[in-house]
Amino acid sequence: MQIRKPVGPMASARKYDLLTALGAFALARGKTEQRMTLRLMTLVTARYNWARDELAVGQRDIARLWSVDERTVKREMARLRGCGWLRVTRQGARGRVTQYSLDIGRILEDTQDQWPAIGPDFVHRLSGSDPAAPSNVVPLRLPEGGAVPPPDLSGGTEWALAQGVLHGENPATYKTWFAGLARLRRDGARLVLTAPSRFHGSYVQTHLSGALLAACRAVDAGIDEVVVTC
Repeated sequence: MQIRKPVGPMASARKYDLLTALGAFALARGKTEQRMTLRLMTLVTARYNWARDELAVGQRDIARLWSVDERTVKREMARLRGCGWLRVTRQGARGRVTQYSLDIGRILEDTQDQWPAIGPDFVHRLSGSDPAAPSNVVPLRLPEGGAVPPPDLSGGTEWALAQGVLHGENPATYKTWFAGLARLRRDGARLVLTAPSRFHGSYVQTHLSGALLAACRAVDAGIDEVVVTC
């Protein structure tokens, strides 16, 4: 399992993946675990400082956010610490609130059983496994030297050339997200691509559409829109 702190060039994607894993986990559990997980997700999205790996919010503020009393907050935060999802990094004292951090590795470990329900590309990205492998998770092995092979540009289409641009900008992102896209058709200024799964297409369209359009326009200024479908 690849445990990565959600900072850096791919920070937004990592945050999205973590919240997706938690959401899928919650939906597969009973009401008590669903409520606890939803409360954590709401607290993280509203108050967590990703860059500093820090959550410092008073019980009164958490109670208002969760629409509960402070006794419920105290009990729920204790449960989150008990399951290992939150760690105390500084105990509150003399008017200071308790400071927490997320144990991302533990969260990923506990939610891993639900990853296949999200999609094989999700499993591949978070675990570093071959999405076609039928057995347990295995380490991702890049080609010799760790290099991601460049795309085949011999087709000469705008998408083939754009893939070359995307590969040059970020080989890892290209391999994970762009290499699996295929050209479907060109409708004037609109380029339509297909993705291997609905989740994959939705993720690219939501989080990487800017980079995708920029690469396509770099090789063909006549493209005004790129749509990813499945």
